Amino acid sequence: MLQPDFQSKKSRPRIPAWFFAGFLGGFTGLLSGQQVETLPGTQRLTWEGDLSTRMVEGIDRFLLREIEHSVEEREKLWHRGFSSREAYEKSVRPNRDRLQKCIGAVDPRLRVRALEYMSSTATPPVVAETDLFRAYAVRWPVFEDVDGEGLFLQPKGDTLARVVALPDADQTPEMLAGLEPGLPPEAQFARRLAENGCQVVVPMLINRDDTYSGNLLLRRFTNQPHREWIYRQAYEMGRHIIGYEVQKVVAVVDWFVGVDAAMPKQKPQPLGKIGVAGYGEGGLIALYAAALDTRIDSALVSGYFSSRQRVWEEPIYRNVFGLLHEFGDAEIASLIAPRNLIVEYSEVPPVDGPPKPREGRGGAAPGKLITPDFASVQAEVNRAKAFFPPSLPFPLEFAYGGDGKTLGLGSDRALSAFLKSVGATNPLQPIAANAPFDLRKNFDPSERQRRQVQELVNHTQRLLQLSERARDDFFWRKTRTGSTEDWVSSTKPFKDDLWDEVIGRFPKASEPINPRTRSIEFKASSRTSNSLLTRPSATPSPSDGERDGVRGWTAYDVTLDVWPDVFAWGVLLVPKDLTPGERRPVVVCQHGLEGLPMDTIDDDPKRSGYPYYKAFAARLAERGFITFAPHNPYRGHDDFRVLQRKANPLK
Repeated sequence: MLQPDFQSKKSRPRIPAWFFAGFLGGFTGLLSGQQVETLPGTQRLTWEGDLSTRMVEGIDRFLLREIEHSVEEREKLWHRGFSSREAYEKSVRPNRDRLQKCIGAVDPRLRVRALEYMSSTATPPVVAETDLFRAYAVRWPVFEDVDGEGLFLQPKGDTLARVVALPDADQTPEMLAGLEPGLPPEAQFARRLAENGCQVVVPMLINRDDTYSGNLLLRRFTNQPHREWIYRQAYEMGRHIIGYEVQKVVAVVDWFVGVDAAMPKQKPQPLGKIGVAGYGEGGLIALYAAALDTRIDSALVSGYFSSRQRVWEEPIYRNVFGLLHEFGDAEIASLIAPRNLIVEYSEVPPVDGPPKPREGRGGAAPGKLITPDFASVQAEVNRAKAFFPPSLPFPLEFAYGGDGKTLGLGSDRALSAFLKSVGATNPLQPIAANAPFDLRKNFDPSERQRRQVQELVNHTQRLLQLSERARDDFFWRKTRTGSTEDWVSSTKPFKDDLWDEVIGRFPKASEPINPRTRSIEFKASSRTSNSLLTRPSATPSPSDGERDGVRGWTAYDVTLDVWPDVFAWGVLLVPKDLTPGERRPVVVCQHGLEGLPMDTIDDDPKRSGYPYYKAFAARLAERGFITFAPHNPYRGHDDFRVLQRKANPLK
């Protein structure tokens, strides 16, 4: 469980306690209190240096290999049927359902009867108008306490199609519509779609500022981007900022479909196909929304599509538990097929980390966004296409510049392909000469951002308040307490669920246990117990004998192999009065964040861990217990924390 200064409390990378317990349970009968350099039945441990660093480095190599292997392993979870479009949709429905749960898009939505104009005596309902379209500020219900907000662009002529256009997190809907500086006209793809006859809804996304990332009542704030601020809270509740924003998009699709259903029966056809288009973070949301909602006919994804094998380097609000276990971008794209997908290779909005820490604001996780190499994007596109046979091809178009260079956001090639996929028969029209302008006086998008952030905070905190009821329904109402046997049998599925879906289950140990040990030399301290001196060199040396003073136990480093490059390590204390063959209770003594096994043993008051642990493992050994202090690999600041980022997507 990583601490809140970096990561949510989920599946800390660790060596399970049962691994040590199984070893110690069968081993303690071989111990005696007589000090030896190497315990019986073990090889001598010869490693030098900081074992905690060695452990983190080994786990890192192991996880990187697991991530590399995940691409071929995830194919076992897909059973695509290609005999017909209907057969394919049915065959991938379990994968779609799991993706929906993965991103926390699980809350029931409210019915969207209409978009609500956001106007007042001071603000007109029409915020912009050109010869080709009108723009309105709108909102729409999503959950009981959450609305979507943005712009609604209504063409003045016939409606060709309905589109949800998603900006990057650090862009506003007004930028995409040409009402605010920040994008050149050719990149204002919401405006261009409206000028070409599309009815367009442009939701705002939670941005990467940190203005509202804190609690005003407590006067505590962070430098976490708003997306991370929501992510951290939602993650604990099985929700996600990605899922919340996908739900806002799908709520608009609900409205599109509802309008079709309300059309007079004599009207020959609905108002047109439905599409989603997004850039950067909006591209991510567009990809996921189209994968989950089969009512969406086409998706345009720009500035987001590539291999996700290094998702652990991206901002933490893109961390999805179990993602790489089953999904990369190619697999998610395959959930869109046989509908249309256009991938535009454009520059990714650069992110070089969270807002800078400053007085009163800290605690954000590292993470960056850079434009992937063309080869990485092309390989992922090709992987997505390769899933499909000629009998059911995937209409995926890849738009890129000459020699594998990026295109500008909203390129003519990408927009033309997208418009064609939603029913356009005419070519893409050039950008209109008369640019729109915002009719609102002193409009400030930061207030809209504040509302949207606070709504998601309130919704997530409400889920927390109701979580006890949810746990009752999930667990307590389904368990039986009539007898021990009833309890054990009825809780078995929940233990598996905890391990598989909450903590994350690694494969069973693959390496021989190969126990290695060495004694640790102590000298007597001025206190009742003893202070650590040093571990002996790789060359055995004679026992300290009586130089140990009052010490009543002997200490040993113990290592056990688990997986390639991964080992368990801890310090074993054996009371000196233990007789050969005698069995005694073993107490596992855990240290905490940034700690070491010796923090639970060494009684030197100058040791940083002493005020917290007071050498409790040594105290128990003095009372006759065998104690074992395992090392848990949460030491080394970001060096260990990145292990969590690598382990989470693997589940």
